[in-house]
Amino acid sequence: MDNTWSFHQAAARDESDEATLRPRRLGEFIGQPRVQANLRVFIDACLQRDEPLDHLLFSGLPGLGKTTLANIVAHELGARFHSTSGPALEKAYDIVGPLTKLEHGDVLFIDEIHRLSRPIEEYLYTAMEDGQIDLVIDKGPGARSVKLDLKPFTLIGATTREGLLSAPLRARFGVLERLEPYGDDELEQVASRTATILQIGLEPDAGALVAKRARGTPRVVNRLLRRLRDFAQVEDRDTIDADLAHRGLERLGIDGLGLEPLDREVLRVLAESAIAVGLKTIAAAVGEEERTIEDVYEPHLLRSGFVMKTPRGRTITDRGRAAIGLPPFDDGPKTATLF
Repeated sequence: MDNTWSFHQAAARDESDEATLRPRRLGEFIGQPRVQANLRVFIDACLQRDEPLDHLLFSGLPGLGKTTLANIVAHELGARFHSTSGPALEKAYDIVGPLTKLEHGDVLFIDEIHRLSRPIEEYLYTAMEDGQIDLVIDKGPGARSVKLDLKPFTLIGATTREGLLSAPLRARFGVLERLEPYGDDELEQVASRTATILQIGLEPDAGALVAKRARGTPRVVNRLLRRLRDFAQVEDRDTIDADLAHRGLERLGIDGLGLEPLDREVLRVLAESAIAVGLKTIAAAVGEEERTIEDVYEPHLLRSGFVMKTPRGRTITDRGRAAIGLPPFDDGPKTATLF
C-alpha cells in the first residue's frame, strides 16, 4: 500500500470528522456555561432588534471551541459565515476584498487575530467602528483616498494570546468572552457525544480515562477518540473499553497525567538545568518552535503545577520531577504558581 496515499486519506478523514463533530447550535455545545448564557442573551437581543451582533472576541487556549462558537453564532443569527486568519492577511487587498463583499448581517471570522499586521489592523478600525474603509489608490504625488461604505456586519476574532492584541483593536470589540479549560465531567460528555458521531461504542470507564488525559481540551478528546477508533477497528471491535483505551493511549505516548512525549522532553530539559531556562533554549533543546511550546504545551505544564514561570525563565517543580520519575529537590520542595 502507498503510505503517502494512506496518510492523506487518514488526514482527509480526520478533517471531515472534525467538521462533523462540531455542534451547530448553542444547545448542542458542551461546556463554557457562562459564555453560552451570555451569547444566548446577545444573540436573542440583536435578533429582536433586527440588527447585527456587536463585534465579538473569543480568547483562550487552543482547542477550547473558539472556532466552533463562531460558527454557532453565525448559524444562530441565520447569517453567512466567512472565515480567514491573521497570518493570511498580509496586504490591504487581502482584507478589503472580503470586507466589501459582506452582505448585511454577515459574520467575518478572523482566527489568530493577534497576528494581524498593523496596516490590516488600521483598516479594521474604521470598518468596525464606522462601517467604512479608506482605500488608498496609487502611490506618490498621485495617490488619493477613496472612502468605501460597508454593509453592517459582525467581526468575530479568536486569539490564544489576548495580551498581544493592540489596545485600539481590542477596544473596538463590544463583546469579549474568555473560554476556560474543561473539567473532567464536561470532557466525558464530549467523549460520549464524539463516540456517538464516530459510530463507535464507548464504555463509561474508557470515556473517563480519555477525559482525564485530554488536558482540559475538547479538541484533544476528539483526536484521541479518532485514534482509539482506529485501534478498535483493527482489532475488529465495535466498542472502546477501558483496556483498549489504556493500551491505545499508552501506544500514543500519553501517560496517566496527560503528558505527551514533548511534555516530558521539556520537563527533562528543565530538570537537567540548575538555573531557570529561557523559552528559546527549551525550543532549541526539544526541536520545536517557541510559539508551539508556549501556546500548546506550556499551559498544561503550568496549570498542572509541573513548571514555574519566572522573570528569568522556566523552572521545574517537585511535582514536575515526580512526573518524569525524579526525586524531589534536595534543598526543599518548590511549588508552582498556577496560571
